Amino acid sequence: MGASFFKNEQIEGAAVVPVRDAATVMVVRDGPELEVLLVQRAGKLAFAANAWVFPGGRVDRADADDAERVGVNLTDAAASAALQIDEGGLAWWFAAIRETLEEVGMLLGTPSIEVSMLPGLRAALDEDSKAFTDLLVEHDIALDLSTLHEVARFVTPVGPARRFDTRFFLASAPSGQIPHPDESEIMAHRWVTPAQAMAEWQAGELTMMAVTHRMLSCLDRFPTAAAAIGRAAEQAEPVRLRVDDPDGEYIVYLPNDPGYEAAELEVEHGSIRLY
Repeated sequence: MGASFFKNEQIEGAAVVPVRDAATVMVVRDGPELEVLLVQRAGKLAFAANAWVFPGGRVDRADADDAERVGVNLTDAAASAALQIDEGGLAWWFAAIRETLEEVGMLLGTPSIEVSMLPGLRAALDEDSKAFTDLLVEHDIALDLSTLHEVARFVTPVGPARRFDTRFFLASAPSGQIPHPDESEIMAHRWVTPAQAMAEWQAGELTMMAVTHRMLSCLDRFPTAAAAIGRAAEQAEPVRLRVDDPDGEYIVYLPNDPGYEAAELEVEHGSIRLY
């Protein structure tokens, strides 16, 4: 069984730990089977050290304004409705793009960008998000937010010293862009099929959060990246995941799967559109 987080972990005052908004992206490609980009978090980090995860991070206050400046093909009203919040939904889309550039040097939503521009844009983002968006505006580069599809939501259970309300997105790998991880936060990266990643987790070869395993299980239903993206674009109504947990195996059941209705454990604070 692979190592995972948040099982029977408790801290003093756990019930009052603030829950922070976050966004993460499953970047997929065909190789020729569907492959997803995983990154390994540095061992020095306070949250999920050494874990293999999807690129992502915290949603910042400035993200909504930055999205309004440079984002296209998605309104805040539509984004907020998808997230079932009153306003400011675009922030999650921009945060997903920002964090992916910060962590792996890939700029989502820009299929025709010159790759030679990526290091400069990343350096500007290292300065602050305003410098980044200023540079996008200067070069007339828009971020096509419609190329990212929100597919799941999970809230970290009570226990860890840091908790997150995370929206998961799905996006195609930009053509010609190669991951260049930020070595201060990311130790390694790899393109891997969901089945291979889950097998390595089960064998104890990968440290992974349970939610990452659950999302890999969802991706494993699709033969190609295009099939997964096509389903995500339909924006199905979100439903609760159900999971059986015999000895920590985390067998994920989606709607219409045999065993979904009879599953012993319904995942708390988690929903999925990718089914």
